Amino acid sequence: MEERAAELIERAISAHGGRQLWESAREVSVHVSSGGLAFASKLQGSAVRDVEARVSTRGQHVIFTPYPRPGQRGVLEQDGSVRIETDAGEIVQRREHARSAFADLRHKLWWDRLDILYFGTYAIWTYITAPFVFAREGFSARELDAWDEGAGRWRRLAVSFPAGVHTHSREQVFYFDDRGLIRRHDYTAEPIGGWARAAHYCFDHRSFDGMLVPTRRLVYPRRRDNRAWARPRLVWIELSRGAVVR
Repeated sequence: MEERAAELIERAISAHGGRQLWESAREVSVHVSSGGLAFASKLQGSAVRDVEARVSTRGQHVIFTPYPRPGQRGVLEQDGSVRIETDAGEIVQRREHARSAFADLRHKLWWDRLDILYFGTYAIWTYITAPFVFAREGFSARELDAWDEGAGRWRRLAVSFPAGVHTHSREQVFYFDDRGLIRRHDYTAEPIGGWARAAHYCFDHRSFDGMLVPTRRLVYPRRRDNRAWARPRLVWIELSRGAVVR
């Protein structure tokens, strides 16, 4: 990893709460609601509302509860399988190799509850664990030219995710302000389609037990010149509360 990229990663980790806090945590719990055109177009516009997301800091394991209804929860495992189970642990539905399912015709038209569960759990894992996981083995990064947007100039980090990590796309770009906080995040949402190039903005950072987390996120289409279209709003995400679990 190049020296400037490593320095920016350390700066960002410090700004978001620090390496010691992250390494001492077992999971991060956040209360999340999400929606927008991207989900509505797949007939899942209100699937993720008032859900507690428990995000593991040790591996890619996420639990949504309640999901999709009271008395049930949705689980993403490290191997990319997803399941819906009762609160007592009885399996209701399960899908192995959830990502490969998105290649068929049905997924171009509509998604089911396991599809949005896979997409939503890997996405919240990506958002909560960034930038802490960038220093882990298997991740690589390089700093790009600075980016001017509005009145700010943001440093940019191109991050390559390991093949075993479930996320939007292998290559993603993160934008950091003067304090080292993530302000924008670019990727291609591959389960939606190779055309789904996103500019994802982060607002209203708040401290959850010392970890600084954006509590409002808005996602727009990204133009070829790397600017965001003002419409449509593809996804909105709101976090109302959170906690670091040790």
